[in-house]
Amino acid sequence: MVVPELRPWRAAKPHVVRLADAVRPRLARAAAATKPQLARLARAGKPQVTQVTRPKTWQYTAGAATAGLALAAGVVTAAGPWDSSGQRTAERDRAVALGRAGGTDHGSAPGAPGRPRPAPSAGPVLTGLGGVSTVKSAPDGKALTDALTPLLKDPALGPRPAAAVIDVTTGRRLFGKNSDAALTPASTTKVATAVAALSAMGADHRLTTRAALEPDTREVVLVGGGDPTLTARESTDGAASLRTLAAGTAAALADRGIREVTLSYDTTLYGGDEMHPIGVDGNLALVTPLMVDEGRTNDSTSGPVERVPDPAADAARRFGDLLKSHGIKTTAPGPSKATTRAKTLAAVSSPPLSAVVERMLTNSDNDIAEALARQTAIATGNRADFAGAGKAIGSRLRGLGLPLKGAAFKDGSGLNRADRLTPDLLTALLAKAADPSHPELRPALTGLPVAGFTGTLTTRYTDGAAGVVRAKTGTLSGVHTLAGTLVDEDGRLLAFAFMATGTDGTLPVTTQKALDRVASALAACGCR
Repeated sequence: MVVPELRPWRAAKPHVVRLADAVRPRLARAAAATKPQLARLARAGKPQVTQVTRPKTWQYTAGAATAGLALAAGVVTAAGPWDSSGQRTAERDRAVALGRAGGTDHGSAPGAPGRPRPAPSAGPVLTGLGGVSTVKSAPDGKALTDALTPLLKDPALGPRPAAAVIDVTTGRRLFGKNSDAALTPASTTKVATAVAALSAMGADHRLTTRAALEPDTREVVLVGGGDPTLTARESTDGAASLRTLAAGTAAALADRGIREVTLSYDTTLYGGDEMHPIGVDGNLALVTPLMVDEGRTNDSTSGPVERVPDPAADAARRFGDLLKSHGIKTTAPGPSKATTRAKTLAAVSSPPLSAVVERMLTNSDNDIAEALARQTAIATGNRADFAGAGKAIGSRLRGLGLPLKGAAFKDGSGLNRADRLTPDLLTALLAKAADPSHPELRPALTGLPVAGFTGTLTTRYTDGAAGVVRAKTGTLSGVHTLAGTLVDEDGRLLAFAFMATGTDGTLPVTTQKALDRVASALAACGCR
């Protein structure tokens, strides 16, 4: 379903607002009394539900043609890791590195061509994302129909493929085929999750993991804040570090004269089932607000792999080992719930939501997607479980004026076959993310994989529209989807969504190539 990432945190450089990776609170007096270990079990309970906030409503149309996708440099700097021209810094660095004569280097991802063909830099697509279209008119609808309809009849796309193409500058639909059909979207669901999460929390929001000391005890509670990027590795690539949290916690305990503690962990931020309906699967760990390195059992950072049986307990155990390395003796960790009287010893925060969303989209990261769905539920006053997350995503998108007829959100990742989206909704999501009046939604565009360059499109389009197509992929057995943006031959920025269901599950590459041919034809079409 996914391919190895290409250093996704390389983008988080000078344009991300700098914050300390660890926060040490004001020291309080050391407690003298101890508390029995069993007391921690009595406090485990349900997370608190806050009042539902009323979402804003506004028109779906992408905005005036003169506005395009231009953003003020100050807004761009605050909102995410791209420069004032709209170019994502990771892509800029990669384009520069690949700019030598003879073609491009697609990296060491499995299946990448050994002798890559010449391909354009990311310039065309980045130019389209960075400024106003200078083309006076959009492609002609009839010409688009003539160009795309024969390709959509490919048997590899199943019995009833669905498609939509819109002009991002005006929001006008240029082409539609079953565009209102609610179909299984697979991982293109993550586009909806991204827009909902950014709308609910903002691009600068961070997720915090902390260690707290219960008053009048020597119990330390590791409190999960729902950060799916928390890492215990020495190289963090910008993620929050469990090692840093342990060092800060140990120092705070030492200042209090405490060298031995009862260790607990708190996962009550989320509710409901931790197991996704697909069951045990290498594409996703248990959905818990406390995990380290996504519960992976090897050194991978993306893609399917065996996960630990209990990510929260694993994180707490590893935290205890790190405390011991700093001279703090701990008990074996057990579940608990931090009280409101617990004093924070240390905390670490994730990269800004803009960067987390980009990583999710670029690598089709299911763990991040489910975490952001639950964070959206929390931010909107819904219960942080699968049902509450789906309700929250729907309500945020409805508040943005998006066409939700037939849509169903059963998870945040798209692994659930009961999810339903339409091509009309997918293109509307992309247009809304392009709206210059909502720069907080921009990472839903900049995080999309670039054909032949990044993420799940690294090895696709090597003989087509490399560097021009920017799209989210979606793949389940018998289901293939593609939704994103491209710049056509005349320089017009278009959004598209192609959905195929009932395809031959034994020949996924054939279906993917059929979808890629449709997108390449759209990119090559002046269609006047």
